Amino acid sequence: QVQLVESGGGLVQAGGSLRLSCAASGRTFGSSAMGWFRQAPGKEREFVAAVNWSGGNTYYVDSVKGRFTISRDNAKNTVYLQMNSLKPEDTAVYYCAADPRRDWREAGSYNYWGQGTQVTVSS
Repeated sequence: QVQLVESGGGLVQAGGSLRLSCAASGRTFGSSAMGWFRQAPGKEREFVAAVNWSGGNTYYVDSVKGRFTISRDNAKNTVYLQMNSLKPEDTAVYYCAADPRRDWREAGSYNYWGQGTQVTVSS
């Protein structure tokens, strides 16, 4: 069993930065790949980024490459999403997810989800 709690969302002007954190608890955290997804009203949940168990491999959706960075600190049971050069199109509820069973980019593959944190980017 894994429990995830996101924090760090808020309102920011375009071009600004935010760092999201996902505090995790559970026996298997250190061996679990982690992902970040986002969902805007009326839109499908979208893959944003993922990182493997060691932090050595990362994946990003094309729209955030060069702007967002996913990282993890297993000693602190925390996964981060550093978001720079934010754009209005980044506005969404951001969710962290753990323990994908299949494709790391597929939301339905993950067994555990946080409650989400709102990110709003104004023009």
